[in-house]
Amino acid sequence: PMTPEQCRAARAWLNWPQDALAKAASVGVSTVRDFEAVRRVPTRNNLAAMQAALEAAGVSFVNNEKERGISMPRSTEGADSVRK
Repeated sequence: PMTPEQCRAARAWLNWPQDALAKAASVGVSTVRDFEAVRRVPTRNNLAAMQAALEAAGVSFVNNEKERGISMPRSTEGADSVRK
């Protein structure tokens, strides 16, 4: 599953504030805020919805034995087109 660090990094890459992710995932802003601050883990459905919203925007999550992080596809039009 997505970690709080991955969530923060993905949002930063997309230039999304917490409320944009909350809206895209149909969860409360407090769900995003508390998860990213490591105050609580969202329900499985909410966490999946948050990850799915970020993936729909182009973020890929890397979770394996060697590394954990995020990646974005390369764009021929530049990074700004990916972030919109």
